[in-house]
Amino acid sequence: MFIPHTDLERQEMLRVIGVNSIEELFDAVPVQYRFPPINLPPALTEMEIMTELQDLAMTNESTRDLISFLGAGAYNHYIPAVVDSILRRGEFYTAYTPYQPEISQGTLQAIFEYQSLICSLTGMDASNASHYDGATATAEAAILAYHHFRGKRTKIITSPSVNPQYRDVLCTYMCGYKDLSIIGGDLDPLSKPDQLIPLIDFNTALVIVQYPDFLGRIFDYTALGQKVHEAGALFAIAVNPLALGLLKPPSEFGADIVVGEGQPLGIPLSFGGPYLGIFATRKEYVRKIAGRLVGETVDNQGRKGYVLTLTAREQHIRREKATSNICSNQGLMALAATAYVSALGKNGLRHVAELCYQKAHYAAQEIAAIPGFSVINDTPFFHEFVVRCPIPASEVNDILLEEDILGGYDLGQVYPGMENHLLVAVTEMNTREQIDTLCEALQEVNNG
Repeated sequence: MFIPHTDLERQEMLRVIGVNSIEELFDAVPVQYRFPPINLPPALTEMEIMTELQDLAMTNESTRDLISFLGAGAYNHYIPAVVDSILRRGEFYTAYTPYQPEISQGTLQAIFEYQSLICSLTGMDASNASHYDGATATAEAAILAYHHFRGKRTKIITSPSVNPQYRDVLCTYMCGYKDLSIIGGDLDPLSKPDQLIPLIDFNTALVIVQYPDFLGRIFDYTALGQKVHEAGALFAIAVNPLALGLLKPPSEFGADIVVGEGQPLGIPLSFGGPYLGIFATRKEYVRKIAGRLVGETVDNQGRKGYVLTLTAREQHIRREKATSNICSNQGLMALAATAYVSALGKNGLRHVAELCYQKAHYAAQEIAAIPGFSVINDTPFFHEFVVRCPIPASEVNDILLEEDILGGYDLGQVYPGMENHLLVAVTEMNTREQIDTLCEALQEVNNG
């Protein structure tokens, strides 16, 4: 509860600063602006306002109210209770970057553990303490590559099956750079990785692909990675970190930079955020990493400790020398991912990934058997797949919503010509009964 100051305390504070009343504090403000009329409704009690807020919240439908098959970058996963329990500990609630290690050991250690887990998942040498989301992490990969070549290489290639939001944010960051071109996004979204190879030359700074890609497909990027490196360029792979519990790490494809959206690792959907941008790289690029990096050391008594390393505090406050920075409370999202992965462990993470994989393949099999619908993935996929519908995907979703089903992502929103295509996501949260309910509802599309 809020405990206000007493009249006596207020009088004492005014006396100390040398004024007689609170009104005197505003003498510098012109009279006509001091107390403008504010059109506010009558005051409510705490009980009344809580009731009103609950009524407003109930107008939103969430995955608690609907059966969800919507993914496209943010996924409905189960979050163990221990994650929220750790996240809410007062020791981790900080409003400031932990520059002072003597009072920030808990936060610094949590970030160090996060970095270590991301390196284990991706096979990379170093990870930073996260970015805002997968899109900003992808853009930071482009900035790293551009500056690595000192601006002398001016081509960035992105696969068309990289998340369209990632590509949009990349352009927001980079399209203003002089003579820089970002190409590849206008290729057929169903194209294979080898179709990027003719675009690669000695002016290429970075090639970006996604794994699994935006359409859920799993590719072996080894050959593409070799071609990228033959041209002397850098290779970035945007990942779904949960899929890495089942799939080979991107380091085995020769990735120089690994980025991705960490939301599947214990972070709720939350109507779009806050989320977690993963960024990991090879050791030779570690000094070009944006954001914070925590290292393990020992003090003068030989005790283990944790500190921000490789970048000075001044790097983040001297604008002309700064790399990109991230806010302190982004560390809470990294902490959530750390708690989630630690709670599940290696076997648990693999089990969740296997459930997603198996349930998605069951759903794809059942949907493909419905007249008028077809699954067009001709490659292995993880937990998302593309369904060709007999009518526009937006109309299919309207029909599904009437049955309290949140349908897939309408690909026509981002890929012209794919208005009849639906990107369906299945996670461990979807039961066999829910998948069967989806299929029954899709059969009604034909009957309608």
